[in-house]
Amino acid sequence: MNESLRNQPIGVFDSGMGGLTVMRALIERLPHESFVYLGDTARLPYGSKSADTVRRYAVQCARALMQHRIKLLVVACNTASATALPALAEMLKPVPVLGVIEPGAEAAVKAAPSGRIAVIATEGTVTGGAYQRAIHARNPAAVVTQQACPLFVALAEEGLTEGLIVELAAKRYLDPVLSGASPDCLVLGCTHFPVLRETIARVAGPRVNLVDSAETTAIAVERLLNEQGLARTAGIRTLRFLATDAPDRFARVGEIFLGAKVPAADVELVDLDVSNPRAAE
Repeated sequence: MNESLRNQPIGVFDSGMGGLTVMRALIERLPHESFVYLGDTARLPYGSKSADTVRRYAVQCARALMQHRIKLLVVACNTASATALPALAEMLKPVPVLGVIEPGAEAAVKAAPSGRIAVIATEGTVTGGAYQRAIHARNPAAVVTQQACPLFVALAEEGLTEGLIVELAAKRYLDPVLSGASPDCLVLGCTHFPVLRETIARVAGPRVNLVDSAETTAIAVERLLNEQGLARTAGIRTLRFLATDAPDRFARVGEIFLGAKVPAADVELVDLDVSNPRAAE
């Protein structure tokens, strides 16, 4: 394996800052790897947009990251993972592409001995049914209930992770999936949701396990790097942050998701040239 290839960074993208929860898990698990993160903050949220639009945006994000000579792409967005993964895998080959749906489904099945699983996600992820398919591929007998929680994304992006507004939103969204037979686990099917974890856990109650795909995604990335001889085992990591809008705000609010300071000077404003129809091809 070419040593220069091992030293290339891993690319990560999301519609906004939610994917930083995945990047946080990747950083903790892969101490020698370098990363380039792209938050498409000018066009979030993806969850309320059509599948065709999400695929177009995801392709543009991937192309921007490929300019940084990435060795692996992590789609740290449930909506994009649900709709754009095949297109991205075809476009980027031989560069491997991983999403967050499959690792999340695997963790959910393990956390649900009775097979009762609830999924909260964006409207796009719920409508597409990607979690249901991935869960049933592992446990055909699983009973999966889903609930779209669009307001959670806006709250997370505003840095509103606690308080009455978050509590009321959580009760409004969770009541339908918690009524009747309580699920074994609740899948946080959007990378923005983990920053609301304490409130969601309190509303869901102690008997419901919360499943966050960030850690299982990091495990899947580590496995793939080792299998393909791409793992970097030494050296000093570098972190780069790209945003399509408001880099100062990205740095300020991004700290909530990453769990570490994001220096404003380290966030680069990028233009995906959305006005050019050829950029979306």
